[in-house]
Amino acid sequence: MICCLNSSCHNPPNPDGTEFCSNCGVPLVILRHYRPIRVIGSGGFGKTYLAEDVEKFNELCVIKQFAPQIQGTGALQKATELFEQEARRLQQLGEHPQIPTLLAYFEQEQRLYLVQQFIDGENLLDELQQQGTFNEQKIRELLLELLNILTTVHQQKVIHRDIKPQNILRRKSSATKGNIILIDFGASKQLSETVMTQQGTTIGSFGYAPLEQMQDGQVYPASDLYSLGATCFHLLTGVAPWELWKQQGYSWVANWRQHSQQLVSPQLAMMLDKLLQPNYEERYQSAEAVLQDINDVNFLLEMPATVAHPRPVSTPPELPPTAAYQPLISIKRQEEIISPTVVDLAKPKQYFKIPLLLSGAILLLSLGGYGVWQIRKPLVDHTVAYEKLALANSLTAHTEWVNSLAISADGETLVSGSADKSIKSWNLKNGALKTTLSLHSDVVNSVAISPDGKTVVSGSKDGNIKMWNLPTGTLKATLPRSEARVNAVVISPDGQTLVSAGGDNKIKIWNLQTGELKHTLNGHNNSVMALTISSDGQTLASGSADSTIKIWNLQTGDLKNTLIGHKDVIFAVAISPDGKTLASGSYDRTIKIWNLPTGELKNTLTEHRYAVSSVAITPDGQTLASGSWDNTIKIWNLQTGSLKTTLTGHSDLVYTVAISSDGKTLVSGSKDKTVKIWRITE
Repeated sequence: MICCLNSSCHNPPNPDGTEFCSNCGVPLVILRHYRPIRVIGSGGFGKTYLAEDVEKFNELCVIKQFAPQIQGTGALQKATELFEQEARRLQQLGEHPQIPTLLAYFEQEQRLYLVQQFIDGENLLDELQQQGTFNEQKIRELLLELLNILTTVHQQKVIHRDIKPQNILRRKSSATKGNIILIDFGASKQLSETVMTQQGTTIGSFGYAPLEQMQDGQVYPASDLYSLGATCFHLLTGVAPWELWKQQGYSWVANWRQHSQQLVSPQLAMMLDKLLQPNYEERYQSAEAVLQDINDVNFLLEMPATVAHPRPVSTPPELPPTAAYQPLISIKRQEEIISPTVVDLAKPKQYFKIPLLLSGAILLLSLGGYGVWQIRKPLVDHTVAYEKLALANSLTAHTEWVNSLAISADGETLVSGSADKSIKSWNLKNGALKTTLSLHSDVVNSVAISPDGKTVVSGSKDGNIKMWNLPTGTLKATLPRSEARVNAVVISPDGQTLVSAGGDNKIKIWNLQTGELKHTLNGHNNSVMALTISSDGQTLASGSADSTIKIWNLQTGDLKNTLIGHKDVIFAVAISPDGKTLASGSYDRTIKIWNLPTGELKNTLTEHRYAVSSVAITPDGQTLASGSWDNTIKIWNLQTGSLKTTLTGHSDLVYTVAISSDGKTLVSGSKDKTVKIWRITE
């Protein structure tokens, strides 16, 4: 059958081979070789036909006919401009494989025609109605394809202005890539043109078009990106932005999450937040910028890997010369006899730190040269009930998210690093702000405090590592700058060594006192996100975006082991005080517990819904705390893997947790810009 192109004809189908419509006499084949078959769409501007090109072996094509059903000279002129504009844009964009190719544009019988490539597929609104809402994986795949198309479109200085599910086709072919087609450039605009429309004229679709486009006709690449965000929201939730716009205007974008019936990862949620900003200046400014955040593993952060800082070992005091020889033969406790290590008492003024295991607590015994043994009181009571942690204080001085925390060995001072480029020191007891350090030019990703409490080291996205005098708040030194971001810094328990790592895949070992670079460790093939040092100062563990954990000899720099088991970026690592257990947290939503000496995987904890960004082990080695992008902190029995309790109080992603040396205070930092202090309740 051949379809008549006369919009007023009441009997359009005609038999094959007919040259003129039997009902109205209008020619049925246009330009002598385009033969319309059937109507596949209609609207206020005219109709769209499926057609054959008889000169190309009846190859299918699409004919758009301009026959507007509107009144008024101004409206008709605008409609004509838009129709002609689509042809110009298609010609300008050339033969992009994901944009229909313009085949012809002409006038016949006082009507305008546009002929373009036929795409065998269906639009995404139809797909949504037939198959239901898209899951996150489908949304990500869609974003990758559309953003690549928009990169080309915007490079040609063209703004589409009408991105919505109806204008996105999916080919019926089985190809996994390149099957998304962006259509309908009728509303598109040349970026260099005047962007103001006539008063009362609106270009775009309500609910999908951003405020600047609907309010006064201004458009930018960011305008298309808003429409892309609204499209993803519609496909993800099944809720039409038009319906929300009718009821709430643009206020709906601030609460879009409440309409989602499925879990959305914080990464995708953050991208949609930025795409849907009402103010175009606060959105992504280019399709390339969105692509970078999808593809760049460091966007999974915009925050650092969390560093678990080992509990420092105190330097024992010298004994007075008058101390008498009182060598101990044994120590009796709880009916157990533990023999001391034999030492040379002939060497005066030498101290030996001897670990004693008493009822699960690690004691450090200092043996003086005069033969006197000193028993130090355990720093933590192993009976602490961590399931009784409760929120005690919330610190709100930071203006951006809090990335990193460190607590001084004496438990008096808390230091926080933030995306607001500052480092703040606080009185941990009462939450009072003591000092703000602000010489970094970008996000502060990591902070560490020396065991003596006199030095703070900070690592930043700006590539700098800075050393500060903590009591005075003055800058002591800046180490040679790296071209890549610094993700993690950690200080050895003896206070002599600083270790840093970052986006260059390298680990650097420095002399903390002189600032001299001692070693550079190579082994990871992607960004190093996390570092931790064992309490004896011998072992360094590093977690990376390459999904591996590497175990190093800190003194020699030799690689001892590589732990493989996580499926995604590793954000956090921590070593237990006895050096036998390593805990790691990953973007794969799991916490893994490893036997550190053997590298054997002992347990996998899976209660977090989103990425695990931070892990910390209590000083008694019995309890693990984890922070997650699901806004919670979970407390676990490290030995059994059982969940003790979940702390809820942050309103956004938890990026970092730290535990005080007495084990009775936990501190957390979040994307909600707060530092929260949790304490054991009696």
